[in-house]
Amino acid sequence: MLLRYRYRIYPTPVQQQALARAFGCARVVFNDGLRARQEARQQGLPYVTDGDLSKRVITEAKRTPERVWLGEVSAVVLQQALADLNAACRTFFASLSGKRKGRKIASPRFRSRKDKRQAIRFTANARFRVQDNGRLRLPKIGDVEVRWSRPLPATPSSVTVIRDASGRYFASFVVEAPGQPLPPTGTEVGIDLGLTHFAVLSDGTKVASPRFLRRAARKLRRLQQALCRKQRGSSNRKKAVVKVARAHAQVVDARRDWQHKVSTQIIRDSQAVYVEDLCVTGLARTRMAKSVHDAGWSQFVHMLEYKAARHGRAFTKINRFTPTSQTCSRCGRIDGRKPLNVRAWTCACGAAHDRDVNAAINVLAAGRAERLNACGAQVRPAPYVPAQCREAGIHLAASAVTRCAEGIAASPGGENVKC
Repeated sequence: MLLRYRYRIYPTPVQQQALARAFGCARVVFNDGLRARQEARQQGLPYVTDGDLSKRVITEAKRTPERVWLGEVSAVVLQQALADLNAACRTFFASLSGKRKGRKIASPRFRSRKDKRQAIRFTANARFRVQDNGRLRLPKIGDVEVRWSRPLPATPSSVTVIRDASGRYFASFVVEAPGQPLPPTGTEVGIDLGLTHFAVLSDGTKVASPRFLRRAARKLRRLQQALCRKQRGSSNRKKAVVKVARAHAQVVDARRDWQHKVSTQIIRDSQAVYVEDLCVTGLARTRMAKSVHDAGWSQFVHMLEYKAARHGRAFTKINRFTPTSQTCSRCGRIDGRKPLNVRAWTCACGAAHDRDVNAAINVLAAGRAERLNACGAQVRPAPYVPAQCREAGIHLAASAVTRCAEGIAASPGGENVKC
């Protein structure tokens, strides 16, 4: 499977200038390509193909006095910038036509030199390589010092150089990592994600929420107030912006490190993991938005998913509309919706439930049912759910023949007419 390995790099001041030049050239090529396609659409001309666009904004542009400086950077960087534009356009058209499922994707926008995050990509054609002394050789940039926190499992196919808002530089390698199966265990776990506790497991384990953003709120408030007092366009304001970005980066790094440790422990101890498919986007529009973003559920679920695939574990997301908090895990009775302040309740069968533990047990049961059901159909279908493929049901063709034999047929409008 393809994985990303990210390392901190420390370019020299001269190399930082070369990287800034490469960031700017890639940004200009991206914007020129997007502008060319927009102008062609406004003038009623055919869609500019990928090959024609590359000739126009790279090959021919280098020969003009306005874009002659594009030759100062690696050509692969410019080609990859156009590849990003082509991928964004294809995604937009697929979303527009309905071929891409999920939320609608907006059209590509122009990149700004004021964007806090800048990135360029080198593929194998650029002939980048890791030197014997541990430095990363990048074309037309030089040998960059890398802080190797762990070895690369294989030869990388591409590397992306990133400069984040706090001024740090990273090298992100894409490698084909081999699977690392873990010894099998007989434990399966259902996970209920929440805000009171970050995760509650079906065995009763409760993982407390660190709330990294809440803990850093006082420091962030102080830095943000200092930023607001600085005059716009001044050097002191630029320094204050970097301080705020570094404070946010510390929060993000601490959250990611903690989630890696928790997800790795869960994958090691469990043969199968079941999680509820939460609508994080919808929850982020409520009054709990700050706490939802602070929790980082989507990143955590993504970690569980790819680690389960790499280590030979089973991973399943259950339907988000499954009433896990309303169903009694002992008798299966649906007791109705409950406000968030109700953390414990007693079912009519006499079972006393902790809200989160009961939900985690129901997630485990629903995940097992979905995983063990060979046909892929729901075990307890809701009302008006159509029959699944290869599921026992009424054959419409046979039913129509029977009714025609009796002299009656069903019309598309639902009325009975004579055959």
